[in-house]
Amino acid sequence: MDVLRVPSLKGRDLLSLAELSSEQFHGLLQSGLQLKRNWKAGVRPELLKHKTIAMIFEKQSLRTRSTFDIAMAQLGGHSVLLSQNYIGWGVRETIRDVAHNLDRWVEGIMARTYGHATLTQLAEHAEVPVINALSDLAHPCQLLADYMTLSETFGELQGLELAFVGDGNNVCNSHIEAAAHAGVSLTIACPEGFDPDAAIVERARARGGNIRIVRDPREAAAGADALYTDVWISMGMEEEAERRRQAFAGFTVTPEWFDLLSDRGVFMHDLPAHYGEECTEDVVYHARSVVFDQAENRLHAHKAVLVQSLADLPEG
Repeated sequence: MDVLRVPSLKGRDLLSLAELSSEQFHGLLQSGLQLKRNWKAGVRPELLKHKTIAMIFEKQSLRTRSTFDIAMAQLGGHSVLLSQNYIGWGVRETIRDVAHNLDRWVEGIMARTYGHATLTQLAEHAEVPVINALSDLAHPCQLLADYMTLSETFGELQGLELAFVGDGNNVCNSHIEAAAHAGVSLTIACPEGFDPDAAIVERARARGGNIRIVRDPREAAAGADALYTDVWISMGMEEEAERRRQAFAGFTVTPEWFDLLSDRGVFMHDLPAHYGEECTEDVVYHARSVVFDQAENRLHAHKAVLVQSLADLPEG
C-alpha cells in the first residue's frame, strides 16, 4: 500500500505546531485523512509492528489516552501507560533519568503534562521522538484533528473564517499556529487579562497569519465559518473558578449564536465541555455541531503523527 510520507518528520519531536513547516503541517493532515479512509475501507497495514510508545499522563484523559492507545494497536504496535503515580518524576527520580531509561526500551514517548517545560526537558534528554499530548502552552495534536475536521467539512482551508471564543489557553495558542499554516483567518474573543501567549501571536503574524483579538464574543462569531470554544477552567485552575466565571460572563455559546455565523457555519469544541459555562449541551448536540467528528479524528490524527515520526516508510 502506498503511504503518504511527510518529509523530515521521521524521528522528530512534536512539541508545538510552530516547529513544523506549512508543508509538514498539511502533510500531517493529508496523512491523517488517508489513514482514516484506509481504515474505513478495510486497508490496515501494520506500519508500527514491533514498535512501542510510552504514554505518560500527569492529567486525566479520555480522548488522548484512548486514541493514542487504539492508534498504536490499529497500526500493529504497542503502548505502555505510565502515570505520575508510577513514575514520580521530580520526586522519585529526575526527568532526565526517566528519559534515558525510556529511550532504551521504546521508539517514542507521548506525554500529557501540566508544565510545558517538562516536555522540553523530556525532549532534550530522550533520544526518541517526544510528542506533546497537551501542556499548559500548547495542544498540537488536538489542532491536527480539528483541521482534519475543517478539511472534511469545507474542503479548502485557505480563506476560512474561524472564531475562537473563550480563554487564550493552550488550545487557543495552537489554533494560532495552525491558522498561520493553513491560511485561515482567526478572530479570538477573550476578556482583558486572558489573551493568548503574545510571543505565539507575534510569530504567527510574522509568518503571515491573519490573527485578530477582540473583546466582544459576538463580534468574533459574526460571519464565521466555524465557532470554537473551550473550557474556561482547565485542570489545575480550580482555585480561579469563580473569578473566571465572572470574567467570562456573556461568553456562553447557545443555539442562538448560530444566527451569527455564516450560512455554513459549524460549532467546534475539543471536549470535555462544562455545560452552562462555555457552552450549553444543546449546542454540542446541535445539527451544525462537528464536535464528535473532531473526537473521531483524534484517532486518525494521532495515527498520522505516530506513522510519520516512528514508521520505517520508504523514501520518496
